[in-house]
Amino acid sequence: MIGMKKNILVVDDSALMRRVICDIINTDNNFQATDICRDGLEAYEKLKTTSYDGVVLDVNMPRMDGLQLLEQLQKDGIKANVIMVSTLTTKDAEVTILAMERGAIDFVTKPTNIIEAKGEGFKKQLLSVLSAVLATRSYVRAPRAAAKPTAGSSFKRLKATGKNRLVAIACSTGGPKALQSVIPFLPGNLDAPVVLVQHMPVGFTKSMADRLDEISAIRVHEAKEGDRLEKGHVYIAPGGRHMEVAKKPDGSHRIALNDMPPIGGLRPCANITYDSLAQSGYDEIVCVVLTGMGADGTNGILSLGHHKPIHVIAQNAQTCVVYGMPKAIAEAGVVDEIVPLNDVAKTITKNVGGKVTWM
Repeated sequence: MIGMKKNILVVDDSALMRRVICDIINTDNNFQATDICRDGLEAYEKLKTTSYDGVVLDVNMPRMDGLQLLEQLQKDGIKANVIMVSTLTTKDAEVTILAMERGAIDFVTKPTNIIEAKGEGFKKQLLSVLSAVLATRSYVRAPRAAAKPTAGSSFKRLKATGKNRLVAIACSTGGPKALQSVIPFLPGNLDAPVVLVQHMPVGFTKSMADRLDEISAIRVHEAKEGDRLEKGHVYIAPGGRHMEVAKKPDGSHRIALNDMPPIGGLRPCANITYDSLAQSGYDEIVCVVLTGMGADGTNGILSLGHHKPIHVIAQNAQTCVVYGMPKAIAEAGVVDEIVPLNDVAKTITKNVGGKVTWM
């Protein structure tokens, strides 16, 4: 039905934050803040009987916090489109990463004071994540033909001559959750290094890297200036910095971080990472584009294709939280394979080599 507003449940122990979040939601014609709850327990009682299009959920609350609520919903098989609201503390960042394992779709960072809460930045962040997530959710439910890779790129494909490969992954909205279905399924002896750009604030990338490292055979690090790229290692661009790959005179490749201004509001920006790979010594770059808003990665991959052999893997629409970035690269006509999220790790491994040895 056209004109039906999407119902949102707001869960936060602060009366002020509840009001601010409800006001923001109600400024958008597509949404209405239908109900509010003061903690996870109240929310749990509501969610048992009422279904909402989206839930905006605080991390820290008395009686039952955000993580405990998600665990309870998972246990009971109650489905909800949950967006976490998290402060920038290390503790909250760690909990937020775990929340995505427990089914939260994405997160927004909580304002530190009332001025910020009523500012444009928070409003824009919250509404854009809600819009993107809920639009994709209804889009994914609509039946349609699967996208086919189209050959429409303007450059002549370069043939890979050697076996020295690098994997470069880009993701945004829904990415932290998606990566938990990819990185832990890569073999520890993957025959290539992996560089990864996930749009995230400072602090969250460290928590995400630590958690992925814990549950993966492959080694995962938040990238540091000067890190030497090694096979069987994943280097995640730190929140708030751009990441480049620099070739050294001895033939090694190292991470170079910079503080250039954000590009289209993004820092790290995947295009910068892809651009830097044009000068690298790798024989082929396996480019992977996962769920995310916007089109970051597409221009970088297109320009990289003029300089290097590339093999492009995109996540399919059905499994994306937000079908933006993979759609952009698919429409650019350079995608070699479109696969569901659960096949991404397998597809990467098939293209670069490495044996999956299960514990």
